Amino acid sequence: MVPMRHLLREVRRELFGASMCVVVLSACGGGGATTDVTPTPTPTLPGAPNIGAITALDGAASVAFSAPSSSGTSSITSYTASCTGGGVTKTASGAGSPITVSALTNGTLYSCTVAAVSAVGTGAASSSGTVTPVASSSGGFTLTSGSVSSGGVLSTTYTCDGASKSPPLAWTGAPSGTAGYAMLMTTIPGPGTVKYNWLLYGISAGTNTIAENTTGGATVGFADDGGGLNYAPPCSQGPGLKQYIFTLYALSGAPNLAGLSPTQVNGAALTAALAAVTKATATMTLNVTRTTAMINCSTLRTSIAGYATANSLSVTCDSTYAFFSTFGIQSKHAMMNGITATNQQVPAPQNFTGTNAWKIPLVPVVAGTKTAALDGPIGVAINGVPIFNPCKQGGCTAGAGGGDTKVLGELDLCNGHAGRADDYHYHAAPICMMSDQSNPAYWDTHPLGWALDGYAIFGYRNPDGTTATRDNICGGNTVAHPNAPSGYAYHVTDASPYVLSCFYGVPSPDLAGQGGKYSPMRPPGTPMAAQNMTLNATATSLAIGGTTTMQWSNGANTYQIRYTRTSTLCWTFVFFTNGTQTSTNNYCRNF
Repeated sequence: MVPMRHLLREVRRELFGASMCVVVLSACGGGGATTDVTPTPTPTLPGAPNIGAITALDGAASVAFSAPSSSGTSSITSYTASCTGGGVTKTASGAGSPITVSALTNGTLYSCTVAAVSAVGTGAASSSGTVTPVASSSGGFTLTSGSVSSGGVLSTTYTCDGASKSPPLAWTGAPSGTAGYAMLMTTIPGPGTVKYNWLLYGISAGTNTIAENTTGGATVGFADDGGGLNYAPPCSQGPGLKQYIFTLYALSGAPNLAGLSPTQVNGAALTAALAAVTKATATMTLNVTRTTAMINCSTLRTSIAGYATANSLSVTCDSTYAFFSTFGIQSKHAMMNGITATNQQVPAPQNFTGTNAWKIPLVPVVAGTKTAALDGPIGVAINGVPIFNPCKQGGCTAGAGGGDTKVLGELDLCNGHAGRADDYHYHAAPICMMSDQSNPAYWDTHPLGWALDGYAIFGYRNPDGTTATRDNICGGNTVAHPNAPSGYAYHVTDASPYVLSCFYGVPSPDLAGQGGKYSPMRPPGTPMAAQNMTLNATATSLAIGGTTTMQWSNGANTYQIRYTRTSTLCWTFVFFTNGTQTSTNNYCRNF
């Protein structure tokens, strides 16, 4: 006979589910009876309530909320509201909404949450809301920004997706006896935390406005998020609604900031100093809804920052495109050196500005039918130089070199050359520009350029440092890349096609209209072999009044083209053979 304990062990192995059937065996191993046993459920806490309006009171705040979607395994018995500000947390309990939290300091910004309580314990806290208690004497003390009052939308102009300017402010109704003002702009990135975007103090009593992109004569405190002694524009990394709170303090006297250096007057220090001299406050909450397009605009703008000043680059955006403004030329690296075959064109600034700026889609859309990159521009490098496909004008052809500019020796040591519009562009990886970064791995995670379909162009490796896998579709992959739109990314390679073979996304209208962006100023020269080509271009020589010289040899002859910029759109060209001037011509671009 099998021992009873063995039989029970086997039965237990078969048990599973909300109800267990226990077999009761007789001592002699005969038939048994069954009994259903329901296990005791595991206790669960209430869910998080939904935060509602938070009303500022005199030394208090009224916190409204709604019940959580789940009360857990036990009924909710009460709620606890908590408000944290100035390093102190105050709480209050109640059976339902609203709950008034008292003993708060007027003029101090508080972050408030609500949690449900049951016999099991206290559940998760709600999302946070902010409030600044105000003295009852504040009356009609109000703060606005332009035509926008509290609850409105902060214009993109005042965020990192726009011009990053500080917004205009105006106020009315300050209490009598006000000796001066201070203003703090804050946001609540998470429960119990506050970030300070803008701090102004020492505002005179006679002031009631602060103009756009000014401080109104105030002293600037030290802002978070890299703002320092400046305005830190809203620049949240994630999409969705963000709230920014402007709090204006009417003061009875100057805050005590003795012993603090300018960089030590941060949000916490200034808030603490203001508490003792605050007569009343006026608050204004403005909303920012950051879209994917806005985030990608900021990413593109950030990518060009290292070259923006030197090469006169800028990026502006609407809801659809980033407008990449550039003159299509750079002077940091030697241009035209190393070319062995030339059509005698020279690099001169081109006008890709204003309505002629390159349009880069902000939210790339995967194309159902891919557009081939046959010739002409396919994107723009972050130094402002356009990137072309590998082929000569008219596309690659059969025969020696196949029309590949790199194979034919028409590219300089940086993989660029001058085209028929006397413009400069790359046909392969912009290796001189890439050498600006001492760490080659930089280009694994930072775009070196942007394709005309909105996807980013990276270096030779994936973000993890492995050699980039290029698909057989367009020459990129779907690996997730930082600092770039999601879904796809191109990678340069030393094999043709060097950047991309087609557009994975729907191209910008600039692809079809690329010819209209160029303004040739002189006829193409005669193609010839070249040796020892040099170009002495600098920022000064390419500017108005500057002269640039391109020189090369061809057998026993030496050739020079000297071109002097006489105005924004015009140049004087002088041609030499073996040191003897052969001709002079004046040429101008149409725009």
